[in-house]
Amino acid sequence: MPIELYNRQGLIAGNGQLPVHLAKNARENGFEVYAIALSSDNRNELKKYCTKVYDYAPGELLKIKEALETNEIKQLTFIGKVSKSLVVKRPRFDSLAIEFLKQAKRLNDDAIMLFLVDQLEKIGITVLDQTIFIKNLMVPRGVLGKIQPTDAQLIDVEYGFKIAKEMGQLDIGQSVVIKDRMIMAIEAIEGTDRCIQRGCKLGKKDSIIVKVSKPKQDKRFDIPAFGLNTLRTMKKYKAGLIAVEADETILVDHKKTIEYADKNNIVVMAV
Repeated sequence: MPIELYNRQGLIAGNGQLPVHLAKNARENGFEVYAIALSSDNRNELKKYCTKVYDYAPGELLKIKEALETNEIKQLTFIGKVSKSLVVKRPRFDSLAIEFLKQAKRLNDDAIMLFLVDQLEKIGITVLDQTIFIKNLMVPRGVLGKIQPTDAQLIDVEYGFKIAKEMGQLDIGQSVVIKDRMIMAIEAIEGTDRCIQRGCKLGKKDSIIVKVSKPKQDKRFDIPAFGLNTLRTMKKYKAGLIAVEADETILVDHKKTIEYADKNNIVVMAV
């Protein structure tokens, strides 16, 4: 059954450019966007495309709830990285957040997000698929740039894909770093770029990064994404290839990212 869309769109915005892309595309399609900016890195850019932007920490659930109800938001999207490190940096836990922490049996990403979705549904707000406003950013299958993978790299990609899927099943992380059929690093709380840094220090030159969706990915949150910042990290630590899951991964700033990859002899592919 199709979801009925209203002209007011709520946005819970984490780090990065994805929230900005979503806000821009939603506005261009006739939606008024009301954003809760959980991070300062994109707040000013969000203001260009949003009717209103609130600056709240992830633990200020009562303020977030009040803002959504005041603006009569019936649908919203979670997008952008909200790592546990961001929660630690801005530890403003109100009474609702503290009550949630007391109730939670686990604090892995899926458990947290499913709790929030449930709480929003209780006040009449539907959480939408993250890709509704940014389907044009999903990565198609194949090699995306001019640099082609070697046979040895493809063997590592196949192995890394299998391991990354297993990690996703456990809700640990979505990325692995691999070199010569050996796992150098598995993404945990630190996020993809720090995982690359850690893994490439062990694997040295030409390590390979594999990033996938979880086996039962809930498209309302945590769809894998990468972009220019990821490739800059790869260049710094001399990684040679990144493979992502086709049609399940978001690529931010496609043209700039692929131009950068070609210039720096980095393979970018979707499998």
